[in-house]
Amino acid sequence: MRAVIQRVSEASVTVDQQIIGQIQAGLLVLVCAMRGDDKDQADYLVKKIAKLRIFQDETGKMNRSVHDIAGSVLVISQFTLAAETHRGNRPGFSTAAPPAEGEALYTYFADQLAAQGVPVARGSFGADMKVRLLNDGPVTIWMDSTER
Repeated sequence: MRAVIQRVSEASVTVDQQIIGQIQAGLLVLVCAMRGDDKDQADYLVKKIAKLRIFQDETGKMNRSVHDIAGSVLVISQFTLAAETHRGNRPGFSTAAPPAEGEALYTYFADQLAAQGVPVARGSFGADMKVRLLNDGPVTIWMDSTER
């Protein structure tokens, strides 16, 4: 699985002009299940993200997790993280998990993150979503479950 994690002051996701998920301070996580991924990859990312120390402590150092700041996470499915761009000018997405598998892993990922005690808001898998965020820092981190 791949994820892009952004530290945010606020974030929201809209589908058909309706806000379906929003958070205040916390993390916006864009996540993509790759072909061949399973729950082990999701579990790895959940554990890393829940404990990721990218929020400032009282001395200004990135030393606190989303849990430490009582923050929330907005999880958005984004298959375009599987983009293959090495040939031509149009990205290919054949390395992304098939939709049914991708949706199952996306749901599992968000559920497992919530099970860590972190409030989780979600986008809508496969929907045309509009995501708004106020990146705090900016802090943006890319993770891949294959890089352990």
